[in-house]
Amino acid sequence: MRPGSEGGRRHSPAVAAAALVLAASAAAAPSPPACERPVYLSFDTGHMAVAPLVADVLKRHAVRVTFFLANERTKTGGTSLDEGWAAWWRDRADEGHAFGSHTWDHDVWQADVAGGLRVRPTAGPQARRPRVLDAAGYCAELARPAQRLAAMTGQAMGAIFRAPGGKTSPALLQAAQACGWTHVGWSAAGFLGDELPSDRYPNAQLLQQALRDIREGDVLLAHLGIWSRQDAWAPAVLEPLITGLKARGLCFATLREHPRYGAAARRAVLP
Repeated sequence: MRPGSEGGRRHSPAVAAAALVLAASAAAAPSPPACERPVYLSFDTGHMAVAPLVADVLKRHAVRVTFFLANERTKTGGTSLDEGWAAWWRDRADEGHAFGSHTWDHDVWQADVAGGLRVRPTAGPQARRPRVLDAAGYCAELARPAQRLAAMTGQAMGAIFRAPGGKTSPALLQAAQACGWTHVGWSAAGFLGDELPSDRYPNAQLLQQALRDIREGDVLLAHLGIWSRQDAWAPAVLEPLITGLKARGLCFATLREHPRYGAAARRAVLP
């Protein structure tokens, strides 16, 4: 699977139709009010226990976000992209959220080595065991969540990805770019802290910090469940964060509307 190009090559009718899915699916959901001072909330997958609550808050406040998908272990004994979650992802697609890749097995970059990239997957059959992926192998790991999203929802993924942990190297970014993917990190103030230990970083502190520091244009990062955090960040912080930022005159948009990443987020990943 490779991202579609904007060049002059001819595509089959099936591929041309698939290229329209991304825009059509976003347009199918009712459009939120025009967003003049946007922030870009994004969620990486996680153990998914809070995912239904997150979806409820987003829907209630008419907030669209960008989800970065990996096939991670869940608290129900499955994985975040298994058939048990297909309906949940289908509903998010119908609501007009945007999607990017987080690699299939949540491969955390460790080093550039002879033969490619040494990564440590935290999911899948090789979880916790470092492995080396060449450029083609890394591209295949990026493509698998896109293939699964299309199977679950009928929607194409945008050509954006987030490296697990945000850990990259020039070689990793070059490999991803060569097969059409654009990396999206997060803003310094957009690190919402849900990965931090709750005894040292309680929810009230994280909320206060976010409301104080987040500015227009920031890309915000949270997760659909963090195993190590005792006091769940979502939805406890999510709802007051949304209402508090809106009270400051900010609004929420997906990365499809981002001035730097929008073109890639709108470009469908095609078979």
